Amino acid sequence: MRSRLYPVFKYTVIALWACFVAGPFFWAMTTSFKNANAVQGGATYLPWAQYEPTLTGWRNIFGGAGGIDVIDPFINSAVVTIAASAISLALGSLAAYALSRYRFKLGFIKNSDIVFFFVSQRIMPPVVLVIPFFYLLQWGGLLDTIAGLVIVTVALLLPIAVWVMVDFFNGIPREIDEMAMLEGCPPFQTFVRAILPNSLPGLTVAAMFCAVFGWNDFFFAFRLTFTEVQTLPQAVVALNSSIPPWWTLSAAALFGVAPLILLALWVERLLSKGNLSGAVR
Repeated sequence: MRSRLYPVFKYTVIALWACFVAGPFFWAMTTSFKNANAVQGGATYLPWAQYEPTLTGWRNIFGGAGGIDVIDPFINSAVVTIAASAISLALGSLAAYALSRYRFKLGFIKNSDIVFFFVSQRIMPPVVLVIPFFYLLQWGGLLDTIAGLVIVTVALLLPIAVWVMVDFFNGIPREIDEMAMLEGCPPFQTFVRAILPNSLPGLTVAAMFCAVFGWNDFFFAFRLTFTEVQTLPQAVVALNSSIPPWWTLSAAALFGVAPLILLALWVERLLSKGNLSGAVR
């Protein structure tokens, strides 16, 4: 009896969860093709049958009347995310390799404490960090600049890169390091020539996490930029008003999440081909 009910229960839970996850996307997709009358006329979901689809919402996010132009904010978000992720991966991989291969000890502080220190930077509420970041960027003349936002984003992404890569490097046999050193490679060349080529799965997963967190950041961009720099999440929120244009907000939200969906599909294809075997522990 239990064996017969288990598949029904399992697929019911999966179906409910799929509806819970896909429901908001479906609602946003249908709303993005409606006009004001269709949105205010009640819940409708079937185009042409229940409402006449229109591209007004999508035109509004590309400079249409009453909307915004999301191209510049999109470019700003892309530059900040790519630059911060690349710097975080480079610095995080070096730190993680050192923490994986060497033993550090200062009093009661050991390697595990240092790793926890990195992770703890993500535990602190953003509102605690924003004031020091504000004065730091103000002192350096980097408020409301792309460079300042990249520096702050690196500080947020570096713990993620260290956390993921330490665990991955711990799984790579130390014999690979020893063989490279026997051939005359110093530690840095060992890392670059022997360890990094075997770390592509871990680097890909760490890069995906960095890209997701960097792309979605709203709070620090909102507090540390004013008029010169605007990221995509800020542009989407700026559409909100006393009477929200739900059709334009939905189109902007879908446009903003599209790069992450494409990134997830690309990583999923690598996973399905086995190119990232060992990346998920």
